Amino acid sequence: MMIKKNIVSLILFIAASLSVTAQIKTDTLIHQLPVTDSTLRIKNINPYFTLHVDSSLKYQLEINKDLTKYYWFLKNGPVGLKINKDNGLLTFKAEKAYFLSGRLKYDVEYKVNLSVQNLDFPAERVDTSFAILFYNTEIIPSRVKPTVTNTLFVDEGDTVTFKIQCDNGNFPIEEITYLSNYPIKSLTPVTKCNDDFTWYIPFDFVKETDKDKQKRLEIYFIGINKFGNRDTATIQIFVKENINYPQQLAEYSNLKVIIDKYVNQLKSSFRLVDKKIRKTKKTRSSFDLASASTVLGGTVFSTLPGDNQQTTGKILPSVGIALVPVKEASAPNNNADQNVATLIRSSIKRLEYLLAENSLVGERDPEILIKQRKLKDELKQTQIQLIDIPIAEDDTSNIELDEYFNNPKINKKYRVKQN
Repeated sequence: MMIKKNIVSLILFIAASLSVTAQIKTDTLIHQLPVTDSTLRIKNINPYFTLHVDSSLKYQLEINKDLTKYYWFLKNGPVGLKINKDNGLLTFKAEKAYFLSGRLKYDVEYKVNLSVQNLDFPAERVDTSFAILFYNTEIIPSRVKPTVTNTLFVDEGDTVTFKIQCDNGNFPIEEITYLSNYPIKSLTPVTKCNDDFTWYIPFDFVKETDKDKQKRLEIYFIGINKFGNRDTATIQIFVKENINYPQQLAEYSNLKVIIDKYVNQLKSSFRLVDKKIRKTKKTRSSFDLASASTVLGGTVFSTLPGDNQQTTGKILPSVGIALVPVKEASAPNNNADQNVATLIRSSIKRLEYLLAENSLVGERDPEILIKQRKLKDELKQTQIQLIDIPIAEDDTSNIELDEYFNNPKINKKYRVKQN
C-alpha cells in the first residue's frame, strides 16, 4: 500500500514539472517574436537649430519607411532654408546678405513646419516642427539718431521739435536721457527711442550781454542699453534774438496812451498860461489907452480959453504919467509867462510829430523797438524839461483843447516871425 502511494506521488511530481517547463518554453517563444513597426515616424528630428552667420547647415532626416515612397516639404521656413523632397536632406546657407537686407534677423526664433507624406497613400503623413535661430558674434553698436542735423539756427519765440530715433545693433537702446549747457525742459517726455523732443524758446533766452545777440545751446542725447553701454548724439542750436511782438505791441499801445494823456495835460496848461497872458495884455492895453487919452486930453484942455480948463489941461498929463506905475503894479509885463507858453507849445508839437513819425506800419513792424525807444526818450526828455511847470487838469474835453491849441489866431500869435 505504501509503495503504491509513493508511485502516485512521483507521477504527480513529474507531471507538474513537465507542465511548468512547457509554460516557460511557451512564454519564451512569445517574447522572442519580432514586432512590426507600421506607424510612420521621423527617427532623428532635431527640435532646435542654431546657426552662426556665414555658416551652413546639412542635416539628413530619416524615417522608419522606404524613402522612395515618401516626399518631404516645409512650410513657413525662413529665406534660404531648403529640404530635398526625395530624401529629406535639410540644407541652409546663412549668407550675410539676408541679414543686411533685413529679410532675416539675429536672435529671432523662426518656427518651421515640416511634413513627410506617402506618395501612394496621402493619409499616411507626419507633421512636426522645429525652431532655427541665427546669431552673430560681431558686435554692432546701437546709435542715437535725431531726425535733424547737428546744427540748427532758430529765433526766439520759435518751437524746436524733432524725433529721437535709434539704430539698434546687437543690444537695443532701452533708455534715453538728455543734458544741455543751459537749463531747458522738453514739453514732451524723452525717455526712449522714437520720443519727440519739443522746446519752446522764450523771448528772454538771449541776454543783452550775449555776443552778436545770439546764444549757442548744446543738447546731449544719451542712449543706454541693458549692459550700460552708452551712445551720445549732440545737437547745437544757435538762438537769435527776436521781437516778442504781442508784448511789444501792448507796451507800444500803453506808451502811446501815456503820451496822449501827457500831451492833453500840456495843452490844458498851455491854455491857462495863454489866457493869463491875454488877460495881462488886455489890462496893460487899457492902462495905455487911458494914459494916452489923459495926456491927449491935457493937451486939448490947455488950448481952451477958460482958466479952469487950462488948469485941467496942465493936470491931466501928470495923471497919465501916474497911470504908468499903476499899470506895472497891477499888470506887470511878465515875459516868463510868454516863454513858458512857447516852451509848452513847442514840446506839444514835438511829441505829436514823433507820435506820427513813429507810428507802426503793422502788427509785426520790424522797427517797433527803435520807435518805442525814441518815444520813451522824447517823453522822458520833455518831462525833465518841463519839470518845474505845473501840470493843469481841468474838465475841458480833448476836442475843445485841440480846437483851442490849433486855433488860427493862436498859431499866428506863436508863429516865428521872420525879419
